[in-house]
Amino acid sequence: MSFAAFKMMHWPTGIENCASGFITHSRADFVPRIPPIQNDDLDSDWSASRREIGPIPNLVVTAGNVLEVYVVRIQEESNRSSRASGESRRGGVMDGLSGASLELVCHYRLHGNVETMAVLSTGGGESSRRRDSIILSFQDAKISVLDFDDSTHGLRTSSMHCFEGPKWLHLKRGRESFARGPLVKVDPQGRCGGVLVYDFQMIILKAAQAGSGLVVDEDTSSSGGAVSAHIESSYIINLRDLDMKHIKDFIFVHGYIEPVMVILHERELTWAGRVAWKHHTCMVSALSISTTLKQHPLIWSAANLPHDAYKLLAVPSPIGGVLVIGANSIHYHSQSTSCALALNNFAVSVDSSQEMPRSSFNVELDAANATWLLNDVALLSTKTGELLLLTIVYDGRVVQRLDLSKSKASVLTSGITTIGNSLFFLGSRLGDSLLVQFTCGVGSSIMSSALKDEVGDIEGDAPSAKRLRRLSSDASQDMASGEELSLYGSAPNNTESAQKSFSFAVRDSLINVGPIKDFSYGLRVNADTNATGIAKQSNYELVCCSGHGKNGALCVLRQSIRPEMITEVELPGCKGIWTVYHKSTRGHNVDSAKSAAADDEYHAYLIISLEARTMVLETADLLTEVTESVDYYVQGRTIAAGNLFGRRRVVQVYERGARILDGSFMTQDLSIVAANSESGSESATVLSVSIADPYVVLRMTDGSIRLLIGDPSSCTVSISTPAAFESSKKLISACTLYHDDGPEPWLRKTSTDAWLSTGVDEAVDGADGSLHDQGDIYCVVCYESGSLEIYDVPNFNCVFSVEKFISGKMNLLDTLVEEQSKDPQKLMNRSSEDVSGQARKENVQNMKIVELAMQRWSGQHSRPFLFGILSDGTILCYHAYLFEGPESASKTEDSVSAQSLSGLSNNSASRLRNLRFVRVALDTYAKEETPNATSCQRISIFKNIAGYQGLFLSGSRPAWFMVFRERLRVHPQGILKICQLPSITSYDSYWPVQKIPLKGTPHQVTYFAEKNLYPLIVSVPVHKPLNQVISSLIDQEVGHQAENHNLSSDDLHRTYTVDEFEVRILEPEISGGPWQTKATIPMQTSENALTVRVVTLFNTTTKENETLLAIGTAYVQGEDVAARGRVLLFSIGNNPQNLVSEVYTKDLKGAISALASLQGHLLMASGPKIILHKWTGGELNAVAFFDVPPLYVVSLNIVKNFILLGDIHKSIYFLSWKEQGAQLSLLAKDFGSLDCFATEFLIDGSTLSLVVSDNRKNIQIFYYAPKMSESWKGQKLLSRAEFHVGAHVTKLLRLQMLSTTSDRTGTASVSDKTNRFALLFGTLDGSVGCIAPLDELTFRRLQSLQKKLVDAVSHVAGLNPRSFRQFRSNGKAHRPGPDSIVDCELLCHYEMLPLEEQLEIAHQIGTTRSQILSNLNDLSLGTSFL
Repeated sequence: MSFAAFKMMHWPTGIENCASGFITHSRADFVPRIPPIQNDDLDSDWSASRREIGPIPNLVVTAGNVLEVYVVRIQEESNRSSRASGESRRGGVMDGLSGASLELVCHYRLHGNVETMAVLSTGGGESSRRRDSIILSFQDAKISVLDFDDSTHGLRTSSMHCFEGPKWLHLKRGRESFARGPLVKVDPQGRCGGVLVYDFQMIILKAAQAGSGLVVDEDTSSSGGAVSAHIESSYIINLRDLDMKHIKDFIFVHGYIEPVMVILHERELTWAGRVAWKHHTCMVSALSISTTLKQHPLIWSAANLPHDAYKLLAVPSPIGGVLVIGANSIHYHSQSTSCALALNNFAVSVDSSQEMPRSSFNVELDAANATWLLNDVALLSTKTGELLLLTIVYDGRVVQRLDLSKSKASVLTSGITTIGNSLFFLGSRLGDSLLVQFTCGVGSSIMSSALKDEVGDIEGDAPSAKRLRRLSSDASQDMASGEELSLYGSAPNNTESAQKSFSFAVRDSLINVGPIKDFSYGLRVNADTNATGIAKQSNYELVCCSGHGKNGALCVLRQSIRPEMITEVELPGCKGIWTVYHKSTRGHNVDSAKSAAADDEYHAYLIISLEARTMVLETADLLTEVTESVDYYVQGRTIAAGNLFGRRRVVQVYERGARILDGSFMTQDLSIVAANSESGSESATVLSVSIADPYVVLRMTDGSIRLLIGDPSSCTVSISTPAAFESSKKLISACTLYHDDGPEPWLRKTSTDAWLSTGVDEAVDGADGSLHDQGDIYCVVCYESGSLEIYDVPNFNCVFSVEKFISGKMNLLDTLVEEQSKDPQKLMNRSSEDVSGQARKENVQNMKIVELAMQRWSGQHSRPFLFGILSDGTILCYHAYLFEGPESASKTEDSVSAQSLSGLSNNSASRLRNLRFVRVALDTYAKEETPNATSCQRISIFKNIAGYQGLFLSGSRPAWFMVFRERLRVHPQGILKICQLPSITSYDSYWPVQKIPLKGTPHQVTYFAEKNLYPLIVSVPVHKPLNQVISSLIDQEVGHQAENHNLSSDDLHRTYTVDEFEVRILEPEISGGPWQTKATIPMQTSENALTVRVVTLFNTTTKENETLLAIGTAYVQGEDVAARGRVLLFSIGNNPQNLVSEVYTKDLKGAISALASLQGHLLMASGPKIILHKWTGGELNAVAFFDVPPLYVVSLNIVKNFILLGDIHKSIYFLSWKEQGAQLSLLAKDFGSLDCFATEFLIDGSTLSLVVSDNRKNIQIFYYAPKMSESWKGQKLLSRAEFHVGAHVTKLLRLQMLSTTSDRTGTASVSDKTNRFALLFGTLDGSVGCIAPLDELTFRRLQSLQKKLVDAVSHVAGLNPRSFRQFRSNGKAHRPGPDSIVDCELLCHYEMLPLEEQLEIAHQIGTTRSQILSNLNDLSLGTSFL
């Protein structure tokens, strides 16, 4: 393997930064809320005690290199919704809200990890129309400012600031490595921002002021042009010149006319041995920043702060000032007053004479996060996950004291942000992140005037009838919500002084599988032993150790869904399956599909279409075939079947006709004749059908369409050809009906007619009465030429059209709107030469859309999705959004001229001119070419399968597309049966995931294949008395007594937290429930289990192989005691009472940090050497050893008789074992120094490579070549490739790649591909990816494509993918290695380019589009291990 591909398969989920701001809307977009109309008794609900929910900002989160913007949707409590939903919402009702959820606005994967993030607000009051911007900072000194662009429904970069490269080298002052990346903070009024880079350099970002030259004044700006805050210029302050040496934190404070920055810095450092004498070394300094004069005078400062102070918190107006948070105390400082609060016994005052005020309980606040709930109450989250409330007691502007009270326990956070005035978000890298609603105790005096003025709510927020709330906790109450439940309910504070009580309710959670410390790959419980090919892969699952402390869990990841089977029937040649309801003639309830009672929720008939006949099965308790006894058409195949007239009739469409049935009796039979009969009426038969009650649209083989119109009063159907298509000669390649229903029709809002856009449906269709409360129906049509049009039904006026839908542009907008902005003449010329140019390059003429679907799933604010499948298997997915351009009102007159040119129908008034679509990237689905002969419909939409909604894509590689938070999740699947989805799994993640809580930190897991068990190491924190802890730190061999002479008696009874280790053996539960602990192996006191492995040893007495469980441990007793360790061997028997029995144990010098079995022997890393033992059945005897100079072995890998070991500092060693001389010999090593995290062999055919990941987030691939001169006669490992992953890779696993050739040709040379392995890896931020070998031809093709894409794709935040993937040596000397890894994170943008650009780029690098796509597809198929 000389070449490889790097591919992410599961993106980071551990949230590192979170912030809130008005990104997609402004504060003024909220209107004061009025009571919902459905309430009969208005006065009861709207009592004065309820607190008003003000404008709610967006939530912005980053996880690794992923940036996501969410909008918070709140559901108000009302009588109707609580009756109809029937499901209890999460967290009950509080402040008139019954729920709040996060809905995704946009999701970006950046070419760089976000270090810190801040939101630049515009200041401005409640009525401000301006929006906020996001400031992102990246390693070393890159800053990007992003704002939201309505016209493309995405983020755009408004400015970029880079302080790297030769021009700015002087900023580093000769240093190469820095403790942290850039730190961003912004002025609360949005006048400027500050970024601290290279430890001393402060970059001031000056914001453009409203009313200055760049920004249009708010009154003059039109409705469409939303103005966002942006940065005008930047300059640098060198803080070293101001005599600040060790800067810990900085912040902008409230209440000054000019921006004031307070900096926390340490004048001279102290250290552990000097703390008793030198402990108050920090100080704060306040600088007034004048951005116009570029001056920064010092206005006040305060010294003598404790050495462990690390964080500043700006107190909001009207109090002002800053809080300094240290590990043991909190200090308040402002220009006039100061006060402090001691948190525990370690807090000391500056001079020991005066006593500091103490809090009522002991707590340590190192590594805490904080946010403000009210203007005088801060919420702190500690390192143990407790939530504390800090109240500032003040009088006027004088702060008298600080009060700290305990609240609830929650997740371990990485950041908190308050969202509006009643929600906050706990972001976490170690557990699931939570959205929590809070309310302050009733009748308390804190309702300050500022809160009273805020009235406002989301416009038109009628409660939705049925929301599908399947959160990770509801699906599995006992599983995930252990740590969340402690947040529910109210928390009265028991301190006498605190006058406020808060209550919390968890509203939503974002699932997180990171940090993955280790994983193993095992068979699923419901594995199918007979499966072959791709289906065989869905037998496996990844069991990951993730989380920490009380958030520790086992995450079971499966890339594909295995539904639980109910029945299975073999059906050769099955063309399609439909289920239909049959309902007795109960009232003419049109909306009954939604509100049908439970006994109606079952289907009456199952219709199965085979090649030449149709089967009908009745679905009672058993499936029974009733083909003979019903009036269905059974002589040929069925094209489609469905319900009409609110489930009172069934329509069945076959190739030459249609039947309407009431139950099993036919009420009407229609034969469908082609309209233009001169073309030979025999040929035209029905190809595809789309049903939207009461219309059915049929697409014929000759490219025309028919419409069946139902009459609900008589339950009969008439057939017609739409007038718009009667004369046209354009061939239709696909069409579908879209039923725009829901609480309020969505597409209506996009029309320019004022009377339609008000959303008062009663006024609209009250006149004709038939369509009342049913929503609008549209017909989406795609022509052979690749253009797409949307018509309203039944009038068939064109309301939206797109010229080249097939090319897959990022944004689609109505051609009328597009043409107004261009010169019409040029438009005509361009399109004609376009086509001829392409045909020359590649045969794309037969590319067409073969299937369309448009659907809007239920949900208060949901917007429709539009899907198109191209004939080469590519799926285009679009999400609709609303954009009111500034020209929409004025240009209606001009548009008539533009319209005559485009030759469309002339009713421009009712066009959906504000409708636009944005393209959505689909991560993991396998493409499938559709041969021209068959036209089986592949998309089926579901609205409630186990409470989920989305669509199912059938074919040889089926996939589930599920909709969560307005976001599509794609989950592939195996074979088709009647199944139900596993309920315990959560699907709102990149992969389906099941979390098993452990209430402890998992460290390592392995798979015992024979018994299907998972042994894993867990550590649980335990509180122990101090004297016990001290006595365990004594060297037992020397036998000293404990010296307690410097501890007072009350100190000895204090407790201290230590981790206790055990090995748990878990068995997956058959029913998919929580896993059972079958056995537990406890460790001794102060003994840490370091590694657990399943080893196969050759018993020299019985001459048989035995499979044993081996555990390596170390005693952790401080630095005064010589290190010791144990190796333990266990056998796993069949007796469930004592499943494991200890076979052997042995004490050794040095920690046993890694174990492996090598050709029947046990190889162990014991301290600084590795020893090989043979197993006699009763004991281990050392056979050979090797004193490699490493310090501590972190990983051991074995292939045949080759050994690869990674050291914590000294990089990797490559050894071999020779049986005959019984010797271990060093073959080669890497001469550099490297802090290894994980190592593994990479095998490609006969080539062996060594892969290592390190603490700088890189991966390197080495190879052993003793014949090459630069390898110094084979002593030195040579570099084959190097790559920056951007995350700490903690585990590498070698898996055989799947053959992809059999799918296509079946005759390709299989021999060279059989022995090809890829590496699956897991990282600390929750991502999973793989490194796969490539052959040279594919690599060269993809590499030249990658070079083109660096320039062809517009990268979010202006980041450069090449610099991101550069090896990071962090200032150490490093010779750059060859560039032989391609980055699939960049290559996946190729499919998202418009078709014309894809062809152009493929032509430039001398290949074809289909060749590139087939290479990328092969790669994703070859690595679909799960």
